[in-house]
Amino acid sequence: MQHTYLTTALYHFVSLPHFKTLREPLLNFCISQSIKGTLLLADEGINGTVAGSEKSIHAFLDFLKNDPLFEGNFKNLAHKESWSDQHPFYRIKVKLKKEIVTLGVPGVSPTKMVGQYVKPQDWNAIISDPEVILIDARNDYEYAIGSFKNAINPKTNTFREFPDYVKTHFDPKKHKKVAMFCTGGIRCEKASSYMMSEGFDEVYHLEGGILKYLEEVKPQESLWQGECFVFDQRVAVKHGLEVGSYDQCYACRYALSKDDMQNDKYTPGISCPYCFNFHTPEKIKSLTERQRQVIIAKKRGVDHIGGKSHFMTKQKKKRLEKIG
Repeated sequence: MQHTYLTTALYHFVSLPHFKTLREPLLNFCISQSIKGTLLLADEGINGTVAGSEKSIHAFLDFLKNDPLFEGNFKNLAHKESWSDQHPFYRIKVKLKKEIVTLGVPGVSPTKMVGQYVKPQDWNAIISDPEVILIDARNDYEYAIGSFKNAINPKTNTFREFPDYVKTHFDPKKHKKVAMFCTGGIRCEKASSYMMSEGFDEVYHLEGGILKYLEEVKPQESLWQGECFVFDQRVAVKHGLEVGSYDQCYACRYALSKDDMQNDKYTPGISCPYCFNFHTPEKIKSLTERQRQVIIAKKRGVDHIGGKSHFMTKQKKKRLEKIG
């Protein structure tokens, strides 16, 4: 079956003191190629996920790696690819940030210090070592639908909470071997930099993240359990990066299983078992109107532009704290 849209997830830690000057050229190139998604630029590098036709995405990657504008900084840029029948994004955004992944600890960067990269093919051996502490560097709502066997859930709502979790639960004198993983590799790479700065000597992280592992490791050899949450309309993916079985609650962004969607507390676009009774009357009214517009758009055969907002609102963070 021939799919229509190619999605590429990428990041690269590299010193970019002139990153602000790169925004407009990147944005204009993506617009010219009908590429949509989000790219983040910071002094420490680039991060993002974008989608478009196969031709346009390959042109985009060639632009990053070879255009003189980027001074060869992205020559060794790694990326992951997956296909879909519908465009996973509605618009293109290129944002300037202090960090391409927000840890909130000044001075921590993989460009200065980083743990040991582990290829997907070697990951099983590392995490099967009984002396290794395996930490899921993602957030609680991501862990909820899938993780590696025996992985520790830090129960964080944002990556900013990770440093406090480490300080509270681990001691470099006692925990000699630590392995971490995340969706695409970026959070665990930066987390490994942080842990090394705290005195942990033997720190490993999964190169390319869960997505690369699911792409390259055969299901019968896999130690992954469940599905992997992704930050686009696919919601979750399985081995081979096939689209998973989860949908998503628009109201709170939580990933929903088939059982969740059979629950009496689930109303499409308005509430689910995880956010039922947490919304104000004003919010319910807004969600109801939005859902009405979505239904109208579907009948007309067009996309509803407001279909995907940001994932972690303050309301959701408070709710997840109560649930967890």
